[in-house]
Amino acid sequence: MASALVEVRHLSVVFGRGPTAARPVRDVSVDIGDETLALVGESGCGKTTLALALLGLLDHRARVESGEARFQGLDLLRAAPERLREIRGKEIGVVFQHPRGSLNPVLTAEEHTIETLRAHERMGRRAARARARELLGEVGLHDGTTRRYPFELSGGMCQRLAIALALCHRPKLLVADEPTSALDPTIAREVLALLVQLRRRTSLSVLLISHDLRLVAGFADRVAIMYHGRLVEVGPAHESLSAPAHPYTRALVESSPGFEHRHDGRRLASIAGSPPRAEQEFSGCSFAPRCPALEPRCTAARPEPVAVSESRSAACFRLAP
Repeated sequence: MASALVEVRHLSVVFGRGPTAARPVRDVSVDIGDETLALVGESGCGKTTLALALLGLLDHRARVESGEARFQGLDLLRAAPERLREIRGKEIGVVFQHPRGSLNPVLTAEEHTIETLRAHERMGRRAARARARELLGEVGLHDGTTRRYPFELSGGMCQRLAIALALCHRPKLLVADEPTSALDPTIAREVLALLVQLRRRTSLSVLLISHDLRLVAGFADRVAIMYHGRLVEVGPAHESLSAPAHPYTRALVESSPGFEHRHDGRRLASIAGSPPRAEQEFSGCSFAPRCPALEPRCTAARPEPVAVSESRSAACFRLAP
């Protein structure tokens, strides 16, 4: 991608040391441009750890083992802590999985927004209040709602407030970690539709972390499918999800129910076996023990990504020329 906002190259993250070390992120390379890129995979595959590494928010037990992650040319992995805090506050916004837990229970929605605005900008309280009301209105929180405390807000309202806080300083990148996991399907679609609307209005790039393929298919421009810390397929969302190239992507799609799915028409498929633990090592493809298309070479060597089309790649021996 020629005009990538974020360039991640060979990023690996490790927890612990020695033979029991766990590697939730393994040699990941991906770009994020002017788009919504969805990072998809089963729980524990490394999606959130990858995002936390980019943000400099890894657990104290974890460390970046190798690689680089450039944001507008600056390597986030080696930036000074002060510079990284400034970038997180103004140029990269974050929406966490459980927004209510990240909100201060003694501040109203409006007060949250005022404090966030004044934390990174020299702004009087009156100007901040006017800007806060404008921001909250953009995400669908109006008048009486803005004076409510977090415990008085629904899950969807808390998520809208979290989005407003993340967008206070008009960042260039928004990292949204499972922003709809605690919401019912209707509210989840409303929240994602809001993100799409805001992205188009402000030229915002979005890294969307999700396991819900049905929602991703409707809102993401590209998908990056992650398994055991590695990206196994990257490409346009409509291509990868309608005609999956990698066996794991295909298994995810077949096991994901849609609104039209009926149990009496087709039994929902399941992926055989269990996802590997982060400390497990494989000499070949880590999906091989669960893969219905297993071949002898799959366990002997690790497949490298190959081009499926001009805009899509997947790491599978069956796709090699």
